[in-house]
Amino acid sequence: MSRFILHCDLDCFFAAVEERDNPEYLGKPIIIGADPKDGKGRGVVSTCNYEAREFGLHSAMPISQAYKRCPHGIYLHPNFEKYQKASKEVMEILNSYSDKFQQVSIDEAYLDVSDKCINFKEARDLAEELKNEVQKNVGITISVGCAPTKSIAKIASDYKKPNGITIVEQSKIKDFLKNLDITRISGIGKKSKLYYNKKGIKTIGDIINLSLPKMVQLFGKNGEWVWNVANGLDTREVKEFHGYRKSISKERTFYEDTDDLNVILSKLEEINNRIHKNVIKNKIYYKTVTLKIRLEGFITFTRSKSFTHHIQDKSRVLKVINELLSQFSTVNKKVRLIGIRLSNLEKAPSVAQTTLLSYLEI
Repeated sequence: MSRFILHCDLDCFFAAVEERDNPEYLGKPIIIGADPKDGKGRGVVSTCNYEAREFGLHSAMPISQAYKRCPHGIYLHPNFEKYQKASKEVMEILNSYSDKFQQVSIDEAYLDVSDKCINFKEARDLAEELKNEVQKNVGITISVGCAPTKSIAKIASDYKKPNGITIVEQSKIKDFLKNLDITRISGIGKKSKLYYNKKGIKTIGDIINLSLPKMVQLFGKNGEWVWNVANGLDTREVKEFHGYRKSISKERTFYEDTDDLNVILSKLEEINNRIHKNVIKNKIYYKTVTLKIRLEGFITFTRSKSFTHHIQDKSRVLKVINELLSQFSTVNKKVRLIGIRLSNLEKAPSVAQTTLLSYLEI
C-alpha cells in the first residue's frame, strides 16, 4: 500500500511576508539580512525573493557582495516576531489536515495523509486545498511535493517553485530523479558533490545505476542512505509531536463566504469531531474552549469559555461553541473562516472527569 507524504515548503518565506505587508514591494528585489551600509556592511543575507535571485543573490552571501550586485534592492532587517506569527498560522492550517504532522523548520513541514487518500489524485486535490487555504488566510504561497517517501516529497516540493504542486508516484520515482543533480538529495552539499563527481557520479541517475554494495564501498554508511533515497526506499515516518502542547486547534475556510447558520453549524460540528479524534487518541483533557471567526474583509474575532475542571467531552464543547456563536448573531457580515481551539491542556485531569461537579458545569 502506497503512502502519501506531503512536504510543504513556504516560498521565500521572510520576503513573502514582507511583500504581503508592503504591496509596494511587489516585483522588486527584497533582501532580508544585515544592513548593507552602502556596500560596506558586515553580515550576510538571511534570505531573498526570486527577483533578487535573478541578480545572483542567495542565502548566506556576504551582504556587501549582495549590495554590489543589487544596490537598488530593498534591504530589510529580519522581523522574527512577524515571521513566527505567520509561521504559526500556516502550521495550524497544515496540522488541521492531518494528525501525522511534523514541522521541521519555521517554513516547512511534512504531513502523512495516507489515511485520507486512496490515490495520488486525491492527494493532489488535498494539496491544492491546503495551498489555497494558506494563500487565502495567511496571504503567502506554499509549494507542495507529494510522494511515497519523505525524501522524495522534499525533492518534489522544490521542483515547481514557487506556488507549485509536484506528484511523484512510486512507479515514477526513478524517472523523476534520474536527471536531477545529486545535491537534490539531503546530505550532499558542495564539498560532498566534488567527491561524488570525482567518482563519476553527477546525477541521481548515476546513483540509481550503481549497486548498493558498490555505493557502500565508495561512500560508506552515507552511501547506503543516498542509494536508498535514490531508489525510493526511505521508510522514515512522519513524526507526530509528542511534547507539551499549549493548545489544539483546527480551522476551515469556506469556499465562498456564507451567512447560512446551518452550514456554519455543520462545519463546526465536523471540526469538533476531528479535534476530538486527536484528543482521545492522545489522552488529552482541556479546560478552555475558543471559537474563532473570520468575517469577510479579514476581520477576525475570538470568544472563549472555560470549564471549572479539565474534561474530554465533545458534546459539551459543541454546546459551548453554539453559545459563543450566538454572540455574533448581530454581526451583519458573512463568515469566511471558522475554527475551534482547545487549550489549558493536561494529560491526566487533576479532578476526575466523572465527578458530580463536572456534570453540573456548563
